[in-house]
Amino acid sequence: MRYELNFIDVIGRKIFPAEVLIDEGRVKEVVEIDKLVSGYMLPGLVDAHVHIESSMVSPSSFARKAVEWGTVATVSDPHEIANVLGEKGLDFMLKSARKTLFEFYFGVPSCVPATDFETSGARLDAREVESLLAKDEFLYLSEMMNFPGVIYGDENVHAKLKAARKYGKPIDGHAPGLTGEDLRKYVEAGVQTDHECSTLDEAREKARLGMQILIREGSAAKNFQALAPLLNEMPEKVMFCSDDLHPDDLLKGHINLLVKRALAEGYDLFDVLRAVTYNPVKFYKLNVGLLQKGDPADFIIVDNLTDFNILQTFIKGQKVFDNGEVLLPLVEEEPINAFFVNRLTEEDILVENEKTGLRIIQAFEGELLTKKIIEKTEQLGRFVQPDVGTDFAKLVALNRYQEAKPSVAFIRGFDLKKGALASTVAHDSHNIITIGTNDRDILRAIELVQENKGALVAVDGDDETVLPLNIAGIMSTGQVKDVGHLYEKLNAKAHEFGTRLRAPFMTLAFMSLLVIPELKLGDKGLFDGLKFEFVDLFE
Repeated sequence: MRYELNFIDVIGRKIFPAEVLIDEGRVKEVVEIDKLVSGYMLPGLVDAHVHIESSMVSPSSFARKAVEWGTVATVSDPHEIANVLGEKGLDFMLKSARKTLFEFYFGVPSCVPATDFETSGARLDAREVESLLAKDEFLYLSEMMNFPGVIYGDENVHAKLKAARKYGKPIDGHAPGLTGEDLRKYVEAGVQTDHECSTLDEAREKARLGMQILIREGSAAKNFQALAPLLNEMPEKVMFCSDDLHPDDLLKGHINLLVKRALAEGYDLFDVLRAVTYNPVKFYKLNVGLLQKGDPADFIIVDNLTDFNILQTFIKGQKVFDNGEVLLPLVEEEPINAFFVNRLTEEDILVENEKTGLRIIQAFEGELLTKKIIEKTEQLGRFVQPDVGTDFAKLVALNRYQEAKPSVAFIRGFDLKKGALASTVAHDSHNIITIGTNDRDILRAIELVQENKGALVAVDGDDETVLPLNIAGIMSTGQVKDVGHLYEKLNAKAHEFGTRLRAPFMTLAFMSLLVIPELKLGDKGLFDGLKFEFVDLFE
């Protein structure tokens, strides 16, 4: 096929009208022409770090939506399904990915479980990680969240890092707020990237030590505004990623939205485009074309460089999206799961008032980080109960893998006025996490999750909305459109219940992510992410 378009050369950093010959899935010829042409051809976009599971659909379904937005490849960390099903989960992701032309590049999860302070459905020790890294199907060691283990010489952690170095595979990082000497030790251990920077100074320090900085805009965590100036200062160190993108947001766009936003804010065209093409392709050694002669023909055609509307998407020379029509086939997936039902009564989630300082989680819009609040409870009754008037809700975490009692804490920041929300999308081990304004709705929400063996739920008395997640309790066999619309309905219910959080279920999912400070609730109890230890609910 021959195309006459404005050709964007991200390597040579120039734009010119060209005739481009694509043959047998590769770029055969690029010839500059003296002719006025319309439209722009440029390399396909790459998401440099994403958990496909957060889209709540399988890889094959994710691909059908992502190509609409010009994405041709993702650097994908299957950490979530690995925490539920271990190697069986990884095998599911690989098989689903093989059913589509889309380029999925998977890493080996480094932290399964993320910590020993929570119950996961599986464990990948250093021996298993090395065995997986030896396989060509796995391109890198996924985010090393156990940064204390790196810093303080944990043998199992360092064995995984050593295995990645042995096979010459990149090592992804995850070290929110890490600075100074501890950061230096982390980098010297071989960790090469970070997508958890929340301030420009943090990103600068990490970049100067040699790390690649992934600027993230997901459904909950949004760091573009803070970190974008790094595009001017050290553009070669920048990549764009979504990290966790829920299905309703995937309906609206993907990495293309970050490109459009960066261009609208005046950042250099080639610095921006290289952050989603050249930089990830070269760093991770992806077999994704950059429109150079001989490259795989992975490219997109856009109308202009302001609106950046995706007209067509090609992978290996095959058109997979054409002016509103997705050309990748629908794929059927066979669900897999692991689920144990713990039956609860109201007595199981009652908290007797010790009338001392109560540790409370403070959640924030658009942040994975939380803060610890301590309040006196002498004025309360025998049992501590939610209070909608003061944005004081009950949080319950429940093991989904084995018999156990629930953990209970209290939280501010959701501002629920009624009802309860529950989910098995609960990073990292995906136990059941529930927030509510009363015990009856909390217990019913948990029951609905259990009946579906994984789901997102909103309950207010007899008003019940459920999104079943029949793949590992974290993904659906449905398509993004259907899952996304039901997810939008759930969010609308949460907003009807009073929350002002933009993505309440995504924020809820991170309230059990123990490796992100400051205070979180796991299935084994309340956890201080700064001290890396359990703490009592009362001081």
